[in-house]
This record gives sequence, C-alpha cells and structure tokens, in this order.
Amino acid sequence: MAVTLSIYQFALGEDFRRLQPELQHYFSFHQHSGAHATCRGTFDVAGSPSKIMRPVFAVAAREHTFFPEYEGNVQFRVRNWAHTDPFGRPSLTARRDFHFAAAHRIFEDTTSWTDDGLVDYLGIHRRMATALTCQVTANGRMRMVSWNTRVFAGPLRLPIPEFIGAKAYVEQWWDSAENCFRISSNVLHRQLGPVLVYAGRFTYETSPYNGDLPAEEAPARWERRV
Repeated sequence: MAVTLSIYQFALGEDFRRLQPELQHYFSFHQHSGAHATCRGTFDVAGSPSKIMRPVFAVAAREHTFFPEYEGNVQFRVRNWAHTDPFGRPSLTARRDFHFAAAHRIFEDTTSWTDDGLVDYLGIHRRMATALTCQVTANGRMRMVSWNTRVFAGPLRLPIPEFIGAKAYVEQWWDSAENCFRISSNVLHRQLGPVLVYAGRFTYETSPYNGDLPAEEAPARWERRV
C-alpha cells in the first residue's frame, strides 16, 4: 500500500491539524505527493557564534554538516525531497545551500520515520544521527528538538554522552503580516552555550516530482542503524 502521509504527519498524529494551515501544507509532502519543494530566503544571522567550535566546524563542513562562518544577511536555498529510503522507511532528504560572503556551505540530511520515531541522519556519509521530536505550540507553530546524538564509525555505534553533547531547537511558523515563513534554530551545547544558530525568513515553490530521489541528491552512503 502506498504511503500517503508525511513523516511529520506520522510523528504528530492528530496534533498535525493544530499547525497553522500554511505549515500543514509545507510539512505534508510525501513520496506520492507528485511534487517537491524548493525554499529560498535570507537568514538575518547564520553560523557559529562560538569561536572555540569554529575550527571543529571547519572540518565538519567537509562532511556537509556544520560550518564555521558567522554572518548576517545570508542568502540560502533548501530543496526537500520526500521518498522511501533504501530500507523502506518514509523519509525526507534535504539539501541546504548557504551563501556566505567568502564560502558556499552545504548542510544535508535525511530524516526517516523508524520504529524508534523520527531519526535524522546528518552529513554526506550520514555518519551522525539524532533523535528528532516534534510538537505543535499553542499558537500553531512547529517546534522540533534534536537530541541523543550518536556517531557511526564502521561497525561501531558511538552514543555522545549527554554532558558533552548538544541539543538543537527549531521553531517554524507562518508570518501573515510579511507573507512568508519564518524559522529560528539554535544548537545549544551544555558547557559552551549556542554553537550554531540561524534565523530568517523564506518562501517556497513546488516542482513536479515522481517520488524517486534524484541520484545527485542522494548521500554518498545510507545508514540503517538508529
């Protein structure tokens, strides 16, 4: 039977209907929707405010995860593709292009609906995974928290201890006054405070799509472990 629910509809259940109508449309794409979304916008601020973490993020940028820049007025594009991953799980693969003054950075991931809920696999080799929980706020916004990070090194699955790990908090909503979507994301480290942030606005358009993730959008490797 064809899956006709998005991963966010699976995660939220009946609460999905409490989202703002514009958010319901944005988060409802699934493999058989017949379309994928391309978002374009501007971040008022994006990057790492933590000087300590910037050398680490400079290395991570090679894996298409975090990045060391920290600037304002950053143009960006996000392409979202709903599909089934090679293991049969409903998934959403996203590629985010950030245009900084002196660098073009990519952040890519695949979020899959698994027996353990939503799992977000990060980077071009999907070597890092986090649990992702969603909730609807009282005013209909989408709030997501990413936590419980683990790293896959060959056959090893290495959980990152909570006392040295970080959590990502994302909130997204429709701004009717500005006729656009807004998003705010903050990755907080227990000891270092904010290590990666972005906040801004965007709009999106849809394009025809047959539900098969294009080869050029696929990661260099897939990960099944949770």
